[in-house]
Amino acid sequence: MLLIFVVGASTVPDQLSAAGAEGPFTYIFDTGTSSSAPLSGEALSKKTGWTQLPEDKTVHTFRGDTVFLNDKLAIVLRRNATGAEIYSNSAAGLKKRAQLLPMNGTADLRLLSVRIIENNTSTVSVDAFFGAKNHSNCCLRYELQIGQSFVKTESRRGVKRLRVGGACRFVVLPDFFADDIVIDARQFPVDRGELPSENFIMHMLDDGEAVLMGVWDKRGNDVRITLSDRAGQRAITGSEIPYSKDGKIWIAVMADKDIWYMRDVKKKDADREISLAWRQPFPALWRVDWQKAEGDIDSWEMLTQGSNGGYIKHSWFGQKESLGTPDWMKPDRRRWTTVLGRFQYPCWINKNGMGYLQPLKKKLRFEGPALIYPINRLKETPIDKITVVDIVRGTLGVGPCEYILDVEGQQKKSAGIATCAARNLLNPIYEKKQQKHKKAVIKKGLVDVLAFIQHIRDRIEDYVAFGHKMQAYLAERKKNHPELAEPIAEMETITRKIDTYMKSRKNAINTPAHAVRLVGKFRTKLINYEGADAFKKCKEITAGLVKIGGNQDELVGECRMAVKILRQRAGIIMATDPRMKDIAREVRHRTQEILRNPVSYEAPRH
Repeated sequence: MLLIFVVGASTVPDQLSAAGAEGPFTYIFDTGTSSSAPLSGEALSKKTGWTQLPEDKTVHTFRGDTVFLNDKLAIVLRRNATGAEIYSNSAAGLKKRAQLLPMNGTADLRLLSVRIIENNTSTVSVDAFFGAKNHSNCCLRYELQIGQSFVKTESRRGVKRLRVGGACRFVVLPDFFADDIVIDARQFPVDRGELPSENFIMHMLDDGEAVLMGVWDKRGNDVRITLSDRAGQRAITGSEIPYSKDGKIWIAVMADKDIWYMRDVKKKDADREISLAWRQPFPALWRVDWQKAEGDIDSWEMLTQGSNGGYIKHSWFGQKESLGTPDWMKPDRRRWTTVLGRFQYPCWINKNGMGYLQPLKKKLRFEGPALIYPINRLKETPIDKITVVDIVRGTLGVGPCEYILDVEGQQKKSAGIATCAARNLLNPIYEKKQQKHKKAVIKKGLVDVLAFIQHIRDRIEDYVAFGHKMQAYLAERKKNHPELAEPIAEMETITRKIDTYMKSRKNAINTPAHAVRLVGKFRTKLINYEGADAFKKCKEITAGLVKIGGNQDELVGECRMAVKILRQRAGIIMATDPRMKDIAREVRHRTQEILRNPVSYEAPRH
C-alpha cells in the first residue's frame, strides 16, 4: 500500500527541487498575469508577483493563470490554453512533462475560466471550463492531494476523453497476467491506433527521466494513440483516454534519474553478459520488457544480488516464487522452468545496484529494444519512492486495485508432489529395502503423486478446451467478417499451437487412467513385496510416472506460452487494425480468464 509521511513546516516553499519541498502540502496561486507560453521551471520556483490564496478561500476571480502544487507536482492552467500542463521535479528543478487536455469533439477548445472547489493544505480541486469562441461547453475537474505524485481528473460536463500530450518513442501497457504490450513508434506503421482499454498506460518520457502513467477506474472505449514524424524520427505524440460514466482518470508521474532505461539488443548479444550504463535509482522489483526476434514482448523481473553473492528472485503479490517446486535459483543464476529448460537468468541487478543483461541463447531469441522500469516495491524500497503498483494502489485504493489486478487469480496452485519428487522418495526406500517399515510413507507418496498428475492434467484439459472454443469463435468471426480473414487467421494459427503441442506429447502423457493403473500396480504388487528385484520394479514404475509428469509439465508450460502470445498479439493487431477491436477485446478477455490460477509448473513468472 502507498504510504505518505507528512513532514516539514506549513510554510510555502520558496522553491521545489529534485529534493522536494519543505512539506508535501498543497497550495494554489494566482500568477497575476497570464502567460502565452508554458511556464519555465524558474518561474514556478520564484513565483514572482504571484498571490497565494488563503486556505479555504474558494471564491476568487483569477487575474492571471492558475497554479496549484505540492512537493511532487505542479499543475498549470493558463488562460486560453488547450488544457492543463503537468510539471514534476527533475535534477534542474520543475520540468514540464505533458499536457492534460479535454476532448469533446469540438475543435479549438480553450480555457475560459477556473472555479475553486476545494483549497486547503491536503487537497486542491478546481473546475476548469473550456469552450470555443468564448462559449463554455465542457468542464473538467483537476484535483491534487497532499504528497501525491498523481492528479485526479473527472469529466464534470461534456468531456468525452482526456488527451495526454507528450512526445515519446515508447508507450507501455503493463500486463500483470502475461507480457506487456510495448508500442515503439519507430516500428508502428500507422498515425493512429487503438489499444486495449485495460486501466493502465505508460508514456516513457525524457530519455529515462520520467514515466507518465494513466490509470482509470472503469473500462470503456479503447485508448487511442497518435503518432507523427518529428525531427526525422517517428514519435508518439499523445494518448486519448475515454471517460466512462462517472469514471475518473488519474495521471501520475514517476520521476527520477534512470527511472526507466532502454538498451538495444542485437542478435550477436545472445548469451553475452552486458554491463549496462544503468544503476537502479532505488531498490525495487524492476521489469525488463525484452523484444523477441518475432516482434513480440517477453516480460521478466530482474533478480537482485545479495551481499553474499547469491541471487534473489522476488515474490509477486506476496507469494513465494518457489511454491510447488524447489527454487532452482543458483549462485550462477542457473534456473529451470518448463519450456525453457535450464538456463542462466537473463537480467539482474548486482550488489552495487548496477544492471546487467544476458540474452538467452536458446528457445527465446531477444532482438530489439529492452525496456526496464519499476513495476513493484520491495521491503527495501524507500518510502518516498513509487512504482507502478504503488500508483495503482494509490489511485484506485487497495480493494479496487486488488480486484483490477486480480491478485487472487495471480496466485499459483499446486497439489500433491511432483513425479520426480515421488521418484526421489520411493526409489531410496526400495534400494535400502525399507519398504516394510515405511509403508505409510509409500502409501501417502502414491496418493500425492497421483493428485499431482491429475492436477496438471486437469489444467492441460482446460487449455485444450479453451483452444477449441477459441478456434470456433475465430472461425465464426471470420465467416461473418470475411474482410478480416487475414488478421483473424494470424490468431487462429497461434491458437492451433495448443493442439500441436498436445499432439506431440499425447503418447508420452498417455491417459489419466494409465497413471491410475501405474499407481495401482505399485500398490498391489510392490508395497508388501521384498523380493530381490523389488528395487528394479520400483524404478520401472517411478520412471513411468516421471515420463508422464515431465511431459505434462512441459505441455502445460507450452500451452500457457501459446495463450500469452495470443493475448499480446490480439492487442497489437487491434492497434494496427482498428476494425479488429471488438474481436481483439474478446480474445484478451478470454485469455485472461484461462491464465488465472496457474499451476506452478506453468512458470508464469519464468
